[in-house]
Order: sequence, then C-alpha cells, then structure tokens
Amino acid sequence: MKEQQMAGIHDSWDNKHRERWQMAGRWRNDLLAALLLACFAFWINRGMEVRGLYMDDLYLWSCYGEQSFLKFVFPVGSTRFRFLYYLAAWMELGIAGTHVEWIVPFNILLNVGLAFTLYRMARRYSRSSYVGALCGFAFLASRLSYYQIGQLYGLMETMALWMAVGILYLLSGFLNDHGGKDYRRFYVACGLYFGVCFVHERYMVLLPLFFLVLLCRKVRRWRLWAVPAGTFAAVQAVRLLTIGSVMPAGTGRTQVAETFALGDAMLYALSQVAYLFGVNAGPEHLNGQNFRQAPAWVMILIMAADLMLLAVLAAFLVKMVQEWRHCGSYLCTSLLFIGFIAGCIACSSVTIRVEMRWVYVSYAGALLYLSWMYGALTEKMIEQGTWMRGVAFLAMLTLYVVLMLPVELYYRGLYPNLYFMADQQRYNSLAEETYGTYGEGIFGKTVYIVRDAYGGDAFEMEDFTRDTFLKVFDKDRKAENTRIVHLDDVREIGLVTDDMVILQEDPASNCYRNITRGVKALKCRGIYGYYEDGWIDESARIQVMAGSQGVIELDFYYPGEITRDQWIMVYVNEEPQAYLELREAQSHTVIEVRPYETVTLDFKTNFYVPDAREQRGKQRLAVVLGMKAD
Repeated sequence: MKEQQMAGIHDSWDNKHRERWQMAGRWRNDLLAALLLACFAFWINRGMEVRGLYMDDLYLWSCYGEQSFLKFVFPVGSTRFRFLYYLAAWMELGIAGTHVEWIVPFNILLNVGLAFTLYRMARRYSRSSYVGALCGFAFLASRLSYYQIGQLYGLMETMALWMAVGILYLLSGFLNDHGGKDYRRFYVACGLYFGVCFVHERYMVLLPLFFLVLLCRKVRRWRLWAVPAGTFAAVQAVRLLTIGSVMPAGTGRTQVAETFALGDAMLYALSQVAYLFGVNAGPEHLNGQNFRQAPAWVMILIMAADLMLLAVLAAFLVKMVQEWRHCGSYLCTSLLFIGFIAGCIACSSVTIRVEMRWVYVSYAGALLYLSWMYGALTEKMIEQGTWMRGVAFLAMLTLYVVLMLPVELYYRGLYPNLYFMADQQRYNSLAEETYGTYGEGIFGKTVYIVRDAYGGDAFEMEDFTRDTFLKVFDKDRKAENTRIVHLDDVREIGLVTDDMVILQEDPASNCYRNITRGVKALKCRGIYGYYEDGWIDESARIQVMAGSQGVIELDFYYPGEITRDQWIMVYVNEEPQAYLELREAQSHTVIEVRPYETVTLDFKTNFYVPDAREQRGKQRLAVVLGMKAD
C-alpha cells in the first residue's frame, strides 16, 4: 500500500515537473519569437521617420495643445467621436512632448505587439509555433503597414486592428467551443466591439459576425442575441447624442451618404482583394506603383506566392469534400473568417478611394485564416501516418513568405511616391532645417522660405500649417515671435540678421535647403575691415545689395569718449557720398541708390578705439556699423 502511495506521489511530482518544463519551454519560445519579431520590425522599417507634423497629425496636436482634456477626449459636436483613441492619443502626446521623432519607434513597438498577438493566435489555430512566427513576420513585412508606422494617427489604425482581430479570435473560440456553456468569450467580444467603434467607426460593420456564430451554434437564448444588438444600439445612441449622426463620415472630409456609388464600391472591393494577393490594383499615388508598371520579376514572384496560397486553399477544399459529413464546423469557421475579411473590405469600399492602410486589417484576418486552414489540414496527420503531407503544407506557407519578402521590400522602396509620404518627407526636412539645426534657438526667428520658380505649388503650405508647425517643438506650445514667411525672391528681404533663417525649396530632392549664409553674403559681403558682429576697422570695404526702395541706412556707434575732430567718410562705388563728424556716440546717414543695386561701400575714419582689447585685421577697430536695406 505504501509502495503504491509512493508511486502515485512520484508520478504526480513527475507530471508537475513535466508541466513546468513545458510551460518554461513555451515561455522561451514566446520570448524568442517576440525578440525576433522586434528585430525584424525595426529592420524592415528602418527608413521610416517622422520629424515634423502636418495635415491630420498636426491638427490633432493643435487640438491637444489648445483644448482641455475633456474636450479633446470627448469632442462633442465634432464629425467623429473616437474617445478611446483620443484618450490613447492624449497619453501618447503627453509622453512624447516635443520629441516628434519618438512617434515611429513607438508605432513600431505597437506593431511588434500586434504581430506577437497574431503569432499567438496563429500558433493556437495551427498548433505550430513555426506557422505562428511565419504569420507574424509576413504581417510585419507587409507594405500595408506604412500608415501605422509613419504617422501619428497610425496609433488609431493599430488600436482598431488589434481590437478587431481580438473580436475575431474570441468569436472563433466561442464558435468552436462545442457544447460549452461558457459564454464569456462572446460577452468579451461584445465589449471589444463597443470599444472598437469608438476607436474607428468603420468597424461597426463587424456586427453580423456575432449573429453568424450564434446561428452556427444554434443558440436559442434570446439574451445572447440581444447583447450584440443592444451593444450596437448603444453605440448608435452615443454617436447620435455626441455628433448628431449615426452615418460614418468618409475620408478626405467627405460624407459617405454624398459620395457613395455602388459601381465604385464594387471596383474598390475587387481592388482590395487584389491587394490581399499582393497586387497593387490602385493608382500609384495611393500604393507607390500600379502593378502594370511593376518589373516582370515582381509579378513572377507574386504569382508564385499566390500559387502557394491557392494550393493550401485547394487542399482544404478537398478535405472538406472528403469529410463532408463532418465539415459543419469547418464551414462555419470559414464563414466567420471570410465574413470578417469581407466586412473589413466592404466598409473600406464605400468612400472616395481605397488606401492600403485599410487593407492591413483584412490581411491580418487572411493570415489567421491561413494558419487555421493549416491546423485543420494537419490535425490528424500524425495519427493517420500522413505527416509528410504536413511538411508539404508547411513548405508552401514558408515559400509564400519567402517569395513575398522581396516584393514587399521593392514596394516599400516606392513609399516616397505615396501622396502623403512625399509631404511627410518634405516636412521632415523643414523640421530638420529649423528646430533640428537651431534647437530652441529657432524660437523668435523668422523663417523665410524662398519658392522654387519651377516647382509650381508642390511645396504649398496652408496658413494653419505655417502658424502651427514650429509650435510642436516648444514645450510651452507657443513659439512666440516665430514666423514662417514665403517669398518669391530673396531680394524681397533686407539684410540678413541673426533673427532670420532662409530656406530654399528644392523640388528635385523634395526637401528644403538652408541658404542663410549664402543670402547673407549676397546681401552684405565684407571685403576687408568688416566683421559679422558689426565692427569695422579704420578702413573698411563692403558690398551691399539695396532693397526695393534703393535706400541703405547706416548707423554708427562709437563706444568710447568723443574727442574733437573725429570723422567718418563714406564712399559709394569709390565716389565720396557722406561726411560725418562725430559729435555723439551714435551717428546716422542714408545712402540712396537704384532698387536692388549691389554697391561697394568704403569707410574711412581718422580715429580708432584706443582701449580695444583685440585687433582683428591689419588695422585697428574703429566703430560699430549697423545697416538696413529693406
């Protein structure tokens, strides 16, 4: 009897020990997967950066800087009511402060978290850590992630995608909990649905999925049917009370009710299906390059990768036909995945265009569906002794990811062709040439931007952007006395002073060039005896460009004690123009020439500063010169 008890204790200890090792192994695998996903995410997105905000991102920041917490998070009366996203954005902006460059690393980390979530879900569906990792890497490699990484508003897309796939995962778990009485997954999915509708209203379209799983499970409890319906009603009630409408707003400040066209929506839906299979079916300003312009090798790789997908899909259909008497759960789960993908496509097709960022959530759903199909195909292969077929399916999934990686890298290299990425690059350059170069010293300066004569309106800047752009970098959010002014010609400004920064538009490189020093030399160039702080020697020569009025004002300041017979002679183009006899510390004279004329000014004095501690040239310092040539 004692021996049996000891044996039972020993077996129990062995089981617990084995469970601990298995759990530790899973934690090690998860940690390794997270590390590899993070490294890959930072590598694949290494060219992305945000240094300056503009358009929607800048407007969001201005609301954060000017509104109270309650008004920012709960924008009653606005066109959109996304209080959960605005709460997250408020925290993000509070943490980032003036460090705009933190946005991209923060977005990458969020995307890593999302990819790790997909890895865990895919591993659960496929019963394979390797397949889960493939889904995570394919998700991170996708060019569809450009907006989530490269914009402040990317946080919204990431949050919504995370919550949407969470709903899908919970509903699939509830659907396949055969005969189970635990409805917690269903209730949590309803809670996530309520939340995602206030991150992005587009995901209200997921409502039919709840009724689909109830129908497939033949649930007759009316309370379960009432929960998603009540959740949807609550969402609409909140929207009606806060923004006065239940109809979602369209993109680009449009209204869906005004722009919707059935024919266009069907074409947009088909283009999104093409995106899922790697084909850029839209205009190049929305995807970088239309598939018709892609090199032959890109199309060949896409077709080869799609063949791998079709092979897995065909094998799954064959399995359903072979096991048709027991394919009910397969069919219902497939309808759930397809309904999720179709719903996300449908809600992204009703507005005026299709942007790749909207396809990202459909792509995540497709990856999860693919991993689930693999799990369904291989679940009984070891028992049936057909495990080699499982290796073939695994090879197909691996080849799909390997073949698509060069394609994704190629299209990522075309990000500058995207309509807003080109603008982002330009505003990154503006931030680098202003705050990035001068730091807080930029505040209080006037930034003059000289338009390119052949650039058209490519660098056009709205008044709101011009007034707000540099405030982002000021911890007080004011940037007082700091202005951005556009010019057609550098001659429109006078002599360059220390409170000026002059930039030139460079359309060829899609950036700004700092030409302050060059313009300063053009406007006023010391030939000898003149120094940048205004001091001149007993004899000095300067070249000066007059302004639009042709008037050059000269102010002289002598820091010492005035004695008898101290004078200054001013020559214009070697002709005597003015004689000033110093009677006070400050003296003033005006030189009149033709507008925008560049003239040579010579100065002669019969005195110098006797106690000067330095001598910069061959002659001695005499007086401080201030000039204006506006």
